[in-house]
Amino acid sequence: MIRILLVSLLWANSVFAQPLDRIIAVVNDDVILESELRSMERNVRQQLRKRDAAVPPSDVMHKQVLERLLIQRLQIQKANKVGVRVGDDALNAALRQIAGNNGLTLREFRDVLEKDNYDFSEFRESIREDMIISRLRKSQVEDRVVVSDREIDNFLATQVSQGGAETVFNLQHILISMPEAAEPEQVQEAQQKLEKVQQLLESGADFTEVAAGYSDGQNALEGGDLGWRKQGELPSLFAEAVPSLTVGEVSDVIRSGSGFHLVKVADVKSEETHLVKQTLASHILLKTNELTTDDDAELRLQKLRERVINGADFAELARANSDDTGSAIEGGSLGWASPGVMVPEFEEKMDALADGQVSEVFKSRFGWHMIKVFERREQNMAEEFKRNKARAQIRQRKITENMERWLREMRDEAYVEYRES
Repeated sequence: MIRILLVSLLWANSVFAQPLDRIIAVVNDDVILESELRSMERNVRQQLRKRDAAVPPSDVMHKQVLERLLIQRLQIQKANKVGVRVGDDALNAALRQIAGNNGLTLREFRDVLEKDNYDFSEFRESIREDMIISRLRKSQVEDRVVVSDREIDNFLATQVSQGGAETVFNLQHILISMPEAAEPEQVQEAQQKLEKVQQLLESGADFTEVAAGYSDGQNALEGGDLGWRKQGELPSLFAEAVPSLTVGEVSDVIRSGSGFHLVKVADVKSEETHLVKQTLASHILLKTNELTTDDDAELRLQKLRERVINGADFAELARANSDDTGSAIEGGSLGWASPGVMVPEFEEKMDALADGQVSEVFKSRFGWHMIKVFERREQNMAEEFKRNKARAQIRQRKITENMERWLREMRDEAYVEYRES
C-alpha cells in the first residue's frame, strides 16, 4: 500500500454518502450536511491513527470537526464574494505535482485514491477548495502585512538587550475561546472549561490529548501543535511568557480577546548564522522577440563568446550587445551575488564556473546568456542577514496574529444555526 502524505485528505469527501442526508448546520446562506461531517470525521480519524496520535472521544471529535467545517465554509463564502477562483489548469497542475511528490503519475495517483475508497472527482474539488482558501488568506491577510524599518530596529534592539544566540521554540497551544464581547455567562462557561483543562494537566494528562479534546484553536486536532517558532515569530501574546518557560512547562493562563490561552514549550533549540559565499560575475543577455528567434540569439551569442575567448573585452561587448539594460551600462556586471538571488537555471551555470572562466551559451526564462565569473569570496553578511531574518520573523508573527483575528471576526459575524437533535 502506497502511503499518501496529504494533509488535504482531511478535507476530502468519502464515496460512502448516506442515501438520506440532513442539514446539521446553516452557515449564512449555505448549509453543512451530515454526510460532510461524517466523511471528515472518518478522514480525521484515519490521519490521527496513521500518526499514532490519540483519537478524541466521538462527541469531542464531532464538535471539533464541525467547527473546522464551519470555518472552511465561511472562507469559501468569502472567496466567492471577493472573486477568488482557481481554474482547471491551475488545479490540474497542482494535482500533477501532488502525484509527482508521491512518485506517481496522475493516473496512478487516481487509482490509489480510488483503491482507498476516495472518489477522485470529490478529492479533486477538495484540492480546489484548499487552493482557493490559500489564495484568499494570501490576499486578505498575508499580502496586507507590512513590516517597517522601525519595527526591525526595535526588534533587533530587543534581541541585543536579551543577548545570546537566537532561540527556537516548539510550541503547543490550548485555546478556550470566547466571543470578543462576551456576556458574563459566556465568560463563566469558558472559565469552567479552563479549570477543567488545568485540573487535567495538573493531574498528569497528556497536553496533546487535552488539546485535542478541549481546545478551540485551529490546531486542536493536531494536539495544539504550533510547530517551531523563532523568538521573533512568537505571537505578541506569548512573547513575554514563552522565553521564561523550560522544556515541558505550561504557561500560566494568558487572556486575550479570543479567550484564555495555555501554551507549552515542547522543545527548544538554538540557531547560528554562517558566512555567505558570493560570486562576482558579469553576463550578456540576448532576448528573443518577433524579429529575433532562439536560433538567431544563440548563434549571435556564440559569435560573441568566440570573441571573448580570443581576447575581446567582455565589458565592452556587454555594453554594446546585452539586452539587460541594468547591467549592460556596468559592462554586464551583476555585482557580488549571494546564493538564491539569481534564478536557479542561471545560478547553476554560474556556480559551475571557475574564476575567470566563461560559460557556454545557455537559455533561461529571460533569454540567452553568457556568463563570466571573475572572483568568489566569503562575505560576512551578518547585518543584512539579521535584518532580513528579523523582517521575515516579524512578518510571520503578524500574519499569525492577523490570521487568528480575521478568522475570529469572520466566525463572530456569521449567522450559524445548528440543527442537530
